[in-house]
Amino acid sequence: MSDSDLNDLRKRADNGDSDAIDELVELAGERGDMNELRRLSNAGSATATDQLIELAGELGDMNELRRLSNAGSATATDQLIELATENEDLGELKRLADAGNTTAAEQLAELTE
Repeated sequence: MSDSDLNDLRKRADNGDSDAIDELVELAGERGDMNELRRLSNAGSATATDQLIELAGELGDMNELRRLSNAGSATATDQLIELATENEDLGELKRLADAGNTTAAEQLAELTE
């Protein structure tokens, strides 16, 4: 896809064209373009948010998952807990547990037994 085609697609998406949004999400996911996914997610695309969470999890991007979790995404929180558990990141699990997340508290207890 040329830059011109991509710009046209973005303009259509910015004007609310759901087909253009879906196409941009798909392209960004294929390219691993977190910036594009973040932009679409911030504009309200739940599909982009889901793709962003998936990609951040695959890349081990704790900062992105934390940002999405702090913005209220339960899916990002779950992914963050999973990644923190895999990495034995007790600090992250404690932070989430202290904020009231019972799953993080359970994982923390398991890792510290």
